[in-house]
Amino acid sequence: MNQLVTNVVEFTVSELSFALKRTVEENFEHVRVRGEVSGFKGATGSGHCYFRLKDDRACLEAVIWKTTLQRLRFKPQDGLEMVATGKLTTYPGSSKYQIVIEHLAPAGAGALMALLDERRKKLQAEGLFDAARKKPIPYLPRVIGVVTSPTGAVIRDILHRLRDRFPTHVLVWPVRVQGEGAAEEVAAALRGFNAIQPGGPVSRPDVIIVARGGGSIEDLWAFNEEVAVRAVAESRIPTIAAVGHETDWTLIDHAADLRAPTPTGAAEMAVPVRAELVAATRELTNRRELALRRFMEVERRNYLTLCRALPSLADLLSLPRQKLDDVGGRLGRSLGANLTRPRARLNDIGGRLSRSLGAELAGKRRDYARRRDRLAPHLLARLGAQRNQRLALTQQRLAAAGAGALRHVRRDFTRVSARLDIACVLRSVKRRREQYGHICRLFQNMKDTASPDAILARGFALVTDMAGRPIRSPGQVSAGDALSIRVAEGEISANVAGAKRAKKAKARGPANIAPAKARGRSNVLEPTRSSPVKAGQGSLF
Repeated sequence: MNQLVTNVVEFTVSELSFALKRTVEENFEHVRVRGEVSGFKGATGSGHCYFRLKDDRACLEAVIWKTTLQRLRFKPQDGLEMVATGKLTTYPGSSKYQIVIEHLAPAGAGALMALLDERRKKLQAEGLFDAARKKPIPYLPRVIGVVTSPTGAVIRDILHRLRDRFPTHVLVWPVRVQGEGAAEEVAAALRGFNAIQPGGPVSRPDVIIVARGGGSIEDLWAFNEEVAVRAVAESRIPTIAAVGHETDWTLIDHAADLRAPTPTGAAEMAVPVRAELVAATRELTNRRELALRRFMEVERRNYLTLCRALPSLADLLSLPRQKLDDVGGRLGRSLGANLTRPRARLNDIGGRLSRSLGAELAGKRRDYARRRDRLAPHLLARLGAQRNQRLALTQQRLAAAGAGALRHVRRDFTRVSARLDIACVLRSVKRRREQYGHICRLFQNMKDTASPDAILARGFALVTDMAGRPIRSPGQVSAGDALSIRVAEGEISANVAGAKRAKKAKARGPANIAPAKARGRSNVLEPTRSSPVKAGQGSLF
């Protein structure tokens, strides 16, 4: 078989594949392709996206790198017709060509509206647009937060309208209101306002206004992004959406607590008119004062009517006063009648009790007097015997002590007589004898002073009747009674001529012992001191 000889250049597979790649990229470096998204399953683990763009006759592989996907304004969605801008290239590993997308946008207003409607249905199904979760707007906010562009006319219109209606404090959070990253900035501003703590260095807004001027649907698309809508729905501070003109609607209008047709309208909804408030307050004050005057006038008329209808104080009190007098008179008579019988019974019981107690007391007194009279001589004799016995015992102890001391002296004298001069010994014995003699005389004086005879020797006397009973009171004797008066040197017999009761009774010294003094009559005894004994009181004798 003959080998075919040709001058065609021979390529390897790799050389041909890369040659095709260079050719395609050089000729289709920047293209725009319109087609329906098919096979989109989201980003892979590496962050890149792979899908196809197709029409009714062909399909084209598409890829979006991770860095491009993050800054795309419109994300691909399966079944949505979109316009992709990028460059064509080939993948030598599978002999396929594909478009590397750098920009992606819906294919016309119809596609955008379809995407917007699909997103609205999704967020509504999650409950982000429910009326139950919307918060009331405060009537008079102290601080208003505004999320908008700081250089546009919107912020000037809002500030001017607030200054005309009700000047208040405004915090502006500057953001981009269109283009790539605008939705993220709006969401960050809303979360930033909500993160402000009450009472901190920066005042926390009472209401937030999200505002932007009018524009096309593409210009307002940042306020349709899901991140911005969710931030509005999650805000704990009430929000007012004021995006575009009155005919423009975005998704944050559904998620906000209140929608304003324009940014100026949002300022009007945020605060009331101060002049109207002042006028309303003044009117309410006047109405209140008028109502109070009318109320007081009505109450005054009612009071006067009641005063005329009421009887006088004298008429009101006449019947109760008469009843009180009648009842008081009957009460006095009834009390006197009711107390007569108890009083008589009480007097009877008191008389019987007094007689019974008097008789019993008299018996007790007589019994006490008899016992006292029997006991006094024995006590006197016993007391004298006890004193004599103690004096004798003391004298014996003194004598024994003196004898013992004398023996000691004699022993000492015998022991030292050989060494001392006899004259010195005699003087010592004489001094010692004088000392002990003085001691003996002192004890003898004490004995004589304490004895009953010594008491009588000082001028006192013991008066007894003929039965030997001591006389303590003038009431024990009567005129003509015979008495015996014992003095220091004997006894004297006397008769009683008369007796007086003492005004004072004091127990002083031995009973019935008094100085015996002559009063001019030898047979009359007049005691100088008398001590009547009370019932229940003891006596020395």
